Amino acid sequence: MSAVQHSRTAAEHPVSPALRSRLPQVGTTIFTVMSALAQQCGAINLGQGFPDFDPDPKLPEAVNAAMRAGHNQYPPMAGVPLLREALAEKIEALHGAAYDPGEEITITAGATQALLTAVLAVVHPGDEVIVLTPAYDSYAPAIALAGGVARFVPLDAHYRPDFDAIAAAITPRTRAMLVNSPHNPSGRVWTAQDMQRLGTLLAPTDIVLISDEVYEHMVFDGATHHSAAAYPQLAARSFVVSSFGKTYHVTGWKVGMVAAPRELTREFRKVHQFNVFTVNTPMQHGLAHYLRTQPEAHLNLPAFYQAKRDRFRAGLASTRLRLLPCEGTYFQCADYGAVSDLPEAAFCEWLTREVGVAAIPLSAFHPDPVERSTVRFCFAKREATLDAALERLARL
Repeated sequence: MSAVQHSRTAAEHPVSPALRSRLPQVGTTIFTVMSALAQQCGAINLGQGFPDFDPDPKLPEAVNAAMRAGHNQYPPMAGVPLLREALAEKIEALHGAAYDPGEEITITAGATQALLTAVLAVVHPGDEVIVLTPAYDSYAPAIALAGGVARFVPLDAHYRPDFDAIAAAITPRTRAMLVNSPHNPSGRVWTAQDMQRLGTLLAPTDIVLISDEVYEHMVFDGATHHSAAAYPQLAARSFVVSSFGKTYHVTGWKVGMVAAPRELTREFRKVHQFNVFTVNTPMQHGLAHYLRTQPEAHLNLPAFYQAKRDRFRAGLASTRLRLLPCEGTYFQCADYGAVSDLPEAAFCEWLTREVGVAAIPLSAFHPDPVERSTVRFCFAKREATLDAALERLARL
């Protein structure tokens, strides 16, 4: 083929450049797969973690009012001051921790962006980051994108932190540690003693703590959420991450926040300003107004979700599923060993196709497959949805 013919062929049939993937092990998430299968099969989707009900109408009304008032251009990079001030007041009221809203609180495009930005701000190539497994699926890719190395430390058989194993995983290269309480996927909640032990363990180190607390207002049976912000020894080294989407039933809005000491916030904002710069203006104004005028919304959330948890657990009690403890979040895990010997992913596919209810395998939250015959259901659903799912699950 002549050079002219080759050139003509290339122009007629363009080929994309070959790339070396930054995330070669990453494919389509299990949440996307199971949601698509649920839709295909007409199954009730208790897999992906989002509500199927609307927020308090006062919240979108506050956003609409903000748009009509002209709050439609870029806000300050760190977030609308009114919202940061309201958050500082809330954190102090709940945890006794004083954060400067100007220099220590940042509004983010959801909690996942907050987690990624925190990792990128502190982790350099070759640095190690301790991740307790099972873990939310964004943690490891964030570490990989920073050039870091994830050091996976399993939670114990009851999904509690194993402090001896954590201590053994710390090396001179350990730069950060990711913790999550209330915990997705297990629904366990760290205790005051857990937080104190973590503080003692990290005290002699320069390890940065990234504390994922997006389910902070979903703690049940009179228990308390123990934020890293409430423990000065931890707060001094922590990025504390939370989510308006989880708290106010608006996961699609993708608005989160980070509270951290000014030295950490300074580095966080250097990255934040170049990956999203800032976050939706009218929603920030609406959230600020709602947070100030409707504080009972987050204060009443534990009872709201506990009622759903109790309804769902009561319905499952008549099945052969063995219910694991659910101390927080809006997830209920169950052992299906008495029902099937299928691997977790295969069982979830069978459950979706044959029973008509979608769940998520816990093996999807591990870096390497760990089979415990355990699946996760989301009960952040309307009562009618839960009852319909329970009617189908009754055959198990």
